[in-house]
Amino acid sequence: MFKPSSRGLWRMAPVLGFLTVVFFSGPSARTNNQAGLVLPHVRNIMAIYGADVVTIDRNARDFKLPDQFEWKGPEGAASKTVSLFGDPSKPGLYVQVTKRGPNEWSQPHSHPNERFITVLAGTFLIGTGAKFDKNNTVAIGPGGVVHDLPNQMHYDGTGPEGATLEFIAMGPAARN
Repeated sequence: MFKPSSRGLWRMAPVLGFLTVVFFSGPSARTNNQAGLVLPHVRNIMAIYGADVVTIDRNARDFKLPDQFEWKGPEGAASKTVSLFGDPSKPGLYVQVTKRGPNEWSQPHSHPNERFITVLAGTFLIGTGAKFDKNNTVAIGPGGVVHDLPNQMHYDGTGPEGATLEFIAMGPAARN
């Protein structure tokens, strides 16, 4: 059992202090920045305690942080899209995130390739068939996944709060 005056507790104090600084300094201090280095103040603390600065081989594992996303969309529009990996206009796998505004709806359409859509935030309303009917939809909330099958007619929309959706699919992306 530890006593306040025990040597073990005093030896642990610097380590606990370091962990507290890292924990409360936000996620950007605990992850690598684009150059592969942690923030300078965390690097200095790590050096004091003999910890190594971590780098990631971007040829082995790539990543993007939210502040590096390049959102695109019409000026002033509620909907914006970012291509995280791959290019939807070219053959191959791509990953996109789309923020759709409140109560936005598509008309019935299909896609030549299958797609997987994960709802990250908000409500995504999905329907099937060639007849558009807002009242014949299923609400998918955060964490839900939709699998669009190739060449199958469907339509979709968002709830009053909009939705943020992640798309994983094979390009080239097209709409029939």
